[in-house]
Amino acid sequence: MFGNNKILAPVLHDGDFLEVQEIFATLQGEGNFVGQPAVFIRLGGCNLACKFCDTEFDNFEKISLKNILQKISDLSLNQFNKRVRNLVVITGGEPFRQPIEKLCDRLIEANFLVQIETNGTLFRKLNDKVKIICSPKATPKNIVNGIDSSADSSFSQTLQYHQIRPDLLARITSFKFIISAQQHAYSCVPQIGQNQYQTTVFVQPMDEYDEQKNQNNLQLAVKLCQENGYFLSLQTHKIIGLR
Repeated sequence: MFGNNKILAPVLHDGDFLEVQEIFATLQGEGNFVGQPAVFIRLGGCNLACKFCDTEFDNFEKISLKNILQKISDLSLNQFNKRVRNLVVITGGEPFRQPIEKLCDRLIEANFLVQIETNGTLFRKLNDKVKIICSPKATPKNIVNGIDSSADSSFSQTLQYHQIRPDLLARITSFKFIISAQQHAYSCVPQIGQNQYQTTVFVQPMDEYDEQKNQNNLQLAVKLCQENGYFLSLQTHKIIGLR
């Protein structure tokens, strides 16, 4: 959390198990499917370390694909055993760090709508029905694809956005840019490929755990929407007290 997580490389295996932080039922609070009842599966580990990230994803455990699917199926039901959660959101950490192809295929076969939340630096070939939401990240310029190339701890902390994988770019459903009035790299929406495919752009105020900073971030996000035609995304799950 807050940039202190281990930077983990992508893993290769058959996808019959995954490293999972948690699986839980909630409402999707952001972006394209905001307000929709959903089951979240938070996968462990990330190939980046972002200072503002408030998500815990390092305390994961290996769970079989069979058990993951059963847990999702159970959480999709209401008290009358009727399926009311038809959206499954695969997030992290960084979901593309792990072989999620089988998981996505099985969920689509079970008629779930599947959404992936990714930082855009990794790629896996997924079913065309999967919705991919890309939230680009800026990290110290020495950190590239999860590898710290600095010789010592005195390296420059200049932030730069990671390029979006070209093979992923055409598959992205929408971009979600995090906005901060205090952090220069996050004070605008850079052009990193979204115009090439006329991809929908959401802007979302960064939660910096400071009332005044957060208000400044919201005002800037609104301004960017009004000037550029972007869509505003708020973390409504936090507003209503859900995970």
